[in-house]
Amino acid sequence: MDQLPSKDQIRQWITDNPGLASKRDIVKAFSIKGGPARIELKRLLKEMEQEGGIQKRKRQFREAGTLPPVSILRLLPPDAAGDLFARPNEWEGEDAPLIHVIARTGDPALGQGDRILARLEKVEGEAHAYEARLIRKLGTSAIRVLGIFRRGHEGGRILPIDKGADKEWRVPPGLTLEAEDGELVEAEQAGPKRMGLPSARIVARLGDPSGPKAVSLIAIHQHGIPDQFPEAVLAEADRAEPVTLGDREDLRHLDLVTIDPVDARDRDDAVLAIPDTDPGNAGGFHLWVAIADVAHYVTPGSALDREARKRGNSTYFPDRVVPMLPDVLSGDLCSLHEAVDRPCMAVCITIDAQGSKRGHRFTRGLMRSRGSLHYGQVQAAIDGAVEPKLEPLMDSVIRPLYAAYAALKHARAVRQPLELDLPERKIILSDEGKVLSVAFRERFDAHKLIEEAMVLANVCAAEELIRLKRPLLFRIHEEPSQEKLDALREVAEASGFTLAKGQVLKTAHLNRLLAQAEGTDQDELINITTLRSMTQAYYSPQNFGHFGLALRNYAHFTSPIRRYSDLIVHRALIDGHGWGADGLSAWDVENLDETAKLISDSERRSMAAERDTIDRYLASYLSDRVGQTFTGRVSGVQKFGLFVKLDETGADGLVPIREVGREFFFFDADSQTLTGADTGLTIGPGARVTVRLAEAVPVTGGLLLELIEIDGGALPAPKRGKAGHGRGPRKPARAAIAKRKVVRKRR
Repeated sequence: MDQLPSKDQIRQWITDNPGLASKRDIVKAFSIKGGPARIELKRLLKEMEQEGGIQKRKRQFREAGTLPPVSILRLLPPDAAGDLFARPNEWEGEDAPLIHVIARTGDPALGQGDRILARLEKVEGEAHAYEARLIRKLGTSAIRVLGIFRRGHEGGRILPIDKGADKEWRVPPGLTLEAEDGELVEAEQAGPKRMGLPSARIVARLGDPSGPKAVSLIAIHQHGIPDQFPEAVLAEADRAEPVTLGDREDLRHLDLVTIDPVDARDRDDAVLAIPDTDPGNAGGFHLWVAIADVAHYVTPGSALDREARKRGNSTYFPDRVVPMLPDVLSGDLCSLHEAVDRPCMAVCITIDAQGSKRGHRFTRGLMRSRGSLHYGQVQAAIDGAVEPKLEPLMDSVIRPLYAAYAALKHARAVRQPLELDLPERKIILSDEGKVLSVAFRERFDAHKLIEEAMVLANVCAAEELIRLKRPLLFRIHEEPSQEKLDALREVAEASGFTLAKGQVLKTAHLNRLLAQAEGTDQDELINITTLRSMTQAYYSPQNFGHFGLALRNYAHFTSPIRRYSDLIVHRALIDGHGWGADGLSAWDVENLDETAKLISDSERRSMAAERDTIDRYLASYLSDRVGQTFTGRVSGVQKFGLFVKLDETGADGLVPIREVGREFFFFDADSQTLTGADTGLTIGPGARVTVRLAEAVPVTGGLLLELIEIDGGALPAPKRGKAGHGRGPRKPARAAIAKRKVVRKRR
C-alpha cells in the first residue's frame, strides 16, 4: 500500500487549498494509487471528520470551523454606519461567523434577507472573521417559518402557526438553539429540500405562545417588523435637545390644539380655525395645521434616518406600538404635547364659506399647544356636555373648528371622494393581554373634522412642492381595473342595484351605488365588495393622482412621527424654502424611487401584521364559545367553502365545503357563487346565515364554522338522498350547470 499522508499533512493541505479539497483532489495531491490505499484514505478522512478536525460539505473537505473561499451568504440588516454584514447560509452549530460584505462600485443594491454568492478572505489576526466580495446576487433569504417547537430524540419538529401551512419542519440536532418543548420559535430553511419533511434551523426563541401579549409578538416576528432599535440609533436620539426659536416663526400666540384618540402617545398634528375678517371672504376661515418638525431631529444619512427608512412607518397593535422613531422622539421631543414649546412645520390655509381653498402659506415655526384633547370629549363639548378644561376653548377653538368643518364638508360633497362605510373594530385588553371585549369604534364629527383638515393640508403640501419644482413622494391611488369593476357590477346587479357602465369611472358613480345599498340587507356586502375592487395605494415620485379621494395632487405631510413618506415631504419643503441644511439631500433625491418602493412595501407589511393580530385576538376571544351559534353574512365564496363575517365581532370564519350541505356544489368564479347540484340552492356573497362555531385556534387566528341556516331557513335536503360529500352530480345536473355557464358567458 502506498504511504498515506498524516492527518496533520491532510489538514494543512486542506487549509492551504480550500478550493481544491475533494477526496479526488487529495488523492491527486498526495499521489495515492491503488484501491486499498484509497479505501484507507476514505477511512482516515471519515475519522478526521468524526474527530471534528475537518468538515465535509458537498463532497468538499475543509478545516472545521472555517468557511470555503466561495460561499453562499445571507445578508443581515445594515449596522449603524450603514455597513452590510452576513451569515453563512449553511453552518452546523450555534456560533456562525460574522462576515463583513465589502461593497464595490457597480455592485447591485443589497439589503437584509438577500442571498449572495461571495468570495471570502480571512481577516488577519481574527480567528473567525471574514471579508466578502460579491460574485453575484442569488435572491432573497431562505424560507422562514414561525411555529411551536416539539422536542424529539434527534432534534425536534416545528408545527407552523400560519393558517395556510399544513406541513411540519424537521430540526436536526445542533440547530435547535436549545429551544424548550412547546416554545414559540422562528426558524428558517436549512439546506436544500429533500424527500420528507423540510429541514429548518431555529434562529429565535420567542417564549410561551399562550403567554400575555404574545399575539402581537408573533405578528412582529412572522412579518419581519424591526422592533429593536440599534444602540447607535438610541444614542443619537438620546442626544437630541429641545428646540429654541432661532430663525423660526413664533406661533406660540396661536390657540393650536391637538385632537387624538384617548390613548394616543404621539401627537403629530395641531389645528386652529380663525374666522377671516376680509370682507371679500365672508364666512371664510384661516385654517392652521401645524405638524411636528421631525426633520429637525432626523437628518439625512443619520443613524435615525437609516433606521426610520428601513421601518417605513410605525405599526400599531392592540397592546403595543412598534414605532418608527425611538420613544424619546416619538413620545416626547417631536410630540406636540400641551403647554410645551415644540418645533413645527405649519400651513395656514384660507378657505371660503363653501370650503374651497383660496390660498395657503407654509412656515417653519415654534408652537405651544393649548390642549391635548381627545375625540370623545371634543364631540361631547360641541353637543353640550362641556368639561371644565374645555370651557375656555369653546369660543376661541372648538366652535370655529366645527364651523370650518361645515364649510369643508360642503367642498367634500362637491368633490365626491369615495364614501365607504366600514366600521373599525376595537379590541379591549386586560393588563395581562386577555381580550375583554370586542366593539366597533365610534365615529364622531370630531374625527371627520381632523380628517378633512389633514387632507387639505396634504393637498397644499403637494401643490406647494409642484410650484417649487422640488422632488417629492406623492400618495398614489389608481382607479380600479376593468376586471374588478365587472366583478363589482355583477355583485351589484345580483343584489338589485346598478353601477354605471360605458363611461369614465368616477367616485361619484360608486357613491351612487353605495347610496342605493344604504340601509338594506346588502349594505355591508356592497361596501366590502367596493373596497375589494379598489387598487392598493402606494408612494411614487411620479404623480398619478388619488382616485379614492378624487384629488389630482396629494402627498402625505401630516404624520412624520409615524410615516417616513411625510418626513421626505417635510425635507422637500425645507429645501424649497431654504429653511436650513436638513432638507432633501442629494442621496434622498437620487434614491427616491427606491425609497418609495421600500416604504410602500413596509406599509403593506404592517397592514398584514395588524390584520393577522386582530384575527388571532378574535380567535382567542371566541375560543371559550366553541359550540355556540352566531349570525353573520357570507363575505366571500371559494370552491373550498364560504367565508362568513360574524355580526357580533366582525370576525371572519370559514365554512368548509363539506359543511355547506349534503350534496355536490358547483363553484362559479364569475358570480362568486356555489350552486347545489341536486337542490339548486345558490349561495353567494351577502347571504344571511346562522353558523355554529366548531373550532377557534388563537395561535393561527383560524375560525371553523358549521352552516346551520341560510336566509332564515334550514338547508334544503337534496332531492336525491344519495348525494353526499365528495360525490359529483348526476349527468342531468352536470348538463344544467354547463348550460347555465354558457348563458352567463354570452351575457
